[in-house]
Parts: sequence; structure tokens; C-alpha cells
Amino acid sequence: MTDIENKVLTSGIITIDLEEFYIHGERVLFDIKPLLFQELILKEKDFREYIKTNDWSSYKNKLVALTCTADAVVPTWAYMLLTLALEPFAKKIIFGNLQELETILFAEKLALLDTTVYKNARVVIKGCGKINVSKNAYVQLTAILKPIAKSIMYGEPCSTVPLYKAPK
Repeated sequence: MTDIENKVLTSGIITIDLEEFYIHGERVLFDIKPLLFQELILKEKDFREYIKTNDWSSYKNKLVALTCTADAVVPTWAYMLLTLALEPFAKKIIFGNLQELETILFAEKLALLDTTVYKNARVVIKGCGKINVSKNAYVQLTAILKPIAKSIMYGEPCSTVPLYKAPK
């Protein structure tokens, strides 16, 4: 009787699971729209009063995206004041929507990636998982790997979609 050989394990393929780059924490969209007068303009005095009296502790350890869903011109300083109020509590604050928040969070984690491990390697970027990984994270990771990897594939090591093969 012969032993069964795990060819995936012995192939030298390195799998990257982007779920491991996911920053955990509650994502919150802070929409400035309800603070506008008739959803059109920001009254500075009222806005400053809101900033001063609101309980910002409810944002403790949250990942916050600041936005305005109304078709209104909101001065830049308004988002800056919000940031100053949220900063002692929130884990992260960005300007944009929740999708942009995910893009920024993954970009920050990918920027810390030690790429030396992937030099001339056959790399599989894992696909499906439990966490909805931003498509932009896949795009960014692919761009990071292309100059250094021998090959890039998508999926699972036992069933991959070939994406790139370095010229010989």
C-alpha cells in the first residue's frame, strides 16, 4: 500500500488569504445630512453646538466613514471638526462611504506586507471566504505581487484560475 501524497502541500505554492488582513471592528457611516438646514446648508453656530453637546463616546473603537448624502455644499472644516470630536474615541476616521473605508483599511494593511516571502514564488490569492473582502484589496494585492511573484493564481490551491506568469 502506498501513501497518498498531498501534491498541493508539496507544490511550493504560497496562499494569501485576504481575510487575514481584515481589520475587525464595527463600521459606521456618519452622514452629515441630518445636521443640515433643509438638507441644503450647514449653519455654523448650530453645527458647532452639536459638536460640543453630542456624546461622542458611542463611537468608541468604531471605524467611521464621514459623508454627506445630500446634494449640498459642506465646507471642509465641518468634516475636520467632526474628526476632532471623534478622534478621542474612534479607531479610524475617513472621509467617504463604507466601501471607501474598506478600501483604505485593506490598503493600510497591505502596505505592511513583507513581500520578500513572495519573491519568485507561486502565489494563490484565496477567493471565497466568510468575510466580504473588498475587490479593491484583490486588485491592490495583485499589483503588489506582479513585479516579484513567479506566478499569481486566484482561488484555492487545488482549483485555481491562473492570472499571471512571469516571463522567463
